[in-house]
Amino acid sequence: MDIRYSNHFEDVKKYDTADLRRHFLIEDLFVKGEIKMVYSHIDRIIVAGVVPADKPLVLEGSKELACDYFLERRELGVINIGGVGVVTLDGEKYELASKDGLYVGMGTKEVKFESKDINNPAKFYLNSATAHKTYPTVKIGLDKANKVHCGSDEECNKRTINQYVHPAVCESCQLAMGMTVLEPGSIWNTMPCHTHERRMEVYLYFNIDADNVVFHLMGRPDETRHIVMKNEQAVISPSWSIHSGVGTKNYTFIWGMVGENKTFTDMDNVATGDLR
Repeated sequence: MDIRYSNHFEDVKKYDTADLRRHFLIEDLFVKGEIKMVYSHIDRIIVAGVVPADKPLVLEGSKELACDYFLERRELGVINIGGVGVVTLDGEKYELASKDGLYVGMGTKEVKFESKDINNPAKFYLNSATAHKTYPTVKIGLDKANKVHCGSDEECNKRTINQYVHPAVCESCQLAMGMTVLEPGSIWNTMPCHTHERRMEVYLYFNIDADNVVFHLMGRPDETRHIVMKNEQAVISPSWSIHSGVGTKNYTFIWGMVGENKTFTDMDNVATGDLR
């Protein structure tokens, strides 16, 4: 498990490109036959990629979590971005096609991942937050996600926000999670931008071909920086940071938030003219 520690914005001002990438960028998240996991001390979120191959992969307890099993004191959100896969929870199987999601409540002991076809393996993307109460496990297909259509062709930001782990869809302790799909010709996400001091966020960018990138914008509104993102890379966004992006082509990203509340619209908006 890769451990990432918290960063004060005054310190981040001194980071060069390599430092920014080392602290906030998550590379090589999807490795066939492995579970790759990052534990961030920012609100203690866990980000993971799970790619089962010739055998199932199992989430287990660890010294870092001081628990007997992974979800002893945690909840979990899962979205599959690969081939068809199966998640087994205490003996009950949930089949997830591409773009299907799953919320798993605290207290589930067995969490096992499999691919239906090892030549087209599932790619399970995981966000996990600490939890205080058990809520029911819910499978959330893309058709069941709460959809918010926003943006315009003129502003190059026409997109659909698919809310999976969200009060309109299912209950959770603090985790919120969803997927935003940009239309062809649209390249901007979350601009005008915002911060939310009550919550941190992680973005996973994907559906980016080898000839294109996304410039992820971060930092305080008066001290902005950027990280160049490639396909299936994630980035950690502290609560003090903006989190926006512009691509050389349209793309898709999964967002996950943890913190004080689950109110999707709880944000401190920043006027574009005030950015520095």
